[in-house]
Amino acid sequence: MAQRNWIAVASAEHARRGRDHKPLGFMQVGHGKLGPLKRVAAGDRVAYYAPATVFGGTDKLQSFVSIGIAQPGEPYEFDMGGGFVPWRRDVAYAASREAPIAPLIERLAFVENPSQWGYKFRFGMFEVSDADTMLIARTMKADLKALAL
Repeated sequence: MAQRNWIAVASAEHARRGRDHKPLGFMQVGHGKLGPLKRVAAGDRVAYYAPATVFGGTDKLQSFVSIGIAQPGEPYEFDMGGGFVPWRRDVAYAASREAPIAPLIERLAFVENPSQWGYKFRFGMFEVSDADTMLIARTMKADLKALAL
């Protein structure tokens, strides 16, 4: 089966928590929902877009903060305490730098109308092309070998 590419949406704080987790990173989407994670297969690439620095924030960070490859294994539940038990999936994140989306808006194929470029991000996670993933990875100065690009 062909490798797919996804953009997931979370605050930078939450995306960084998954990226920086040791020994292996993880992803969570849609406030811990299982459904979207079931669409992601081992070997798929995932880039995280952060509209803001913190959940509910209004700072308009509007940047890609991490990019990696989903690892083998099924999604699993993780108890974060306080009764919050979200679903996660393991991700090996590539070395990269955070990068703003603004310079890419006119070049990303998934942006159908540049004046309403943020529309797709409301879905929380969506599939994108290899070309868009490559553009994002290069802009982030990501380790392309680690992403099999």
